[in-house]
Amino acid sequence: MPVTDEAIEKIKAMIVDGELGPGSRLPKEADLAERLGLSRSSLREAVKALSLIRVLHVRQGDGTYVTSLEPDLLLESMGFMVDFHQDDTVLQFLEVRRILEPAATAMAAKAMTDADIAELRAILDELDDDPTVEALVANDLKFHSRIAAGSGNTVLCSLLDGLSGPTARARIWRGMTQEGAVRRTREQHDAICEAIESRQPEVARAWATVHVAGVEQWLRNTLGSAESALEQE
Repeated sequence: MPVTDEAIEKIKAMIVDGELGPGSRLPKEADLAERLGLSRSSLREAVKALSLIRVLHVRQGDGTYVTSLEPDLLLESMGFMVDFHQDDTVLQFLEVRRILEPAATAMAAKAMTDADIAELRAILDELDDDPTVEALVANDLKFHSRIAAGSGNTVLCSLLDGLSGPTARARIWRGMTQEGAVRRTREQHDAICEAIESRQPEVARAWATVHVAGVEQWLRNTLGSAESALEQE
């Protein structure tokens, strides 16, 4: 095992075992390196790596601390990674979203309060009668984020927020090129909201599946057509 990886594993073990909890300050670099049997340089590299994924936070002149370890903080790096994937790789993220989002929507239909649902409906009402594609997608992101939060599961919410934003490019592309896409999106949003309002989790799950699968299938077909065109050239 590379030395830096070994250092990361040893620090992780201290956190998992409860020796270091959220907000805890790490011992001084020299003391920790000696205790873990590591060089100070390898320990320093491990701290940098764990800081990048928001496990540790280095406060200049103060020390290094374990972060809150909250799911939304730890999963930020996933959204950063998704941003670098394009085209057919986005399909895999949409597949994951198709699996997770219907579950979150069904949970929201049971867990959201009447005030939460009124807020969800208000999000849809913010759109003009003839919105631009960009305005629709921005509203779409807000709508789905509210549903994910309404599921009551913070880990699921963080995962979906990480997946939803970066895949917005595909939704904008679809709205600009596929006839009727904007109208269908609005209709499906209304259907999802109505199912949540009427406390029908399985209906909400079904509409969420249809909604996400529509984007996925469109992108799959579009990429397939583009590939075929390239092969014929």
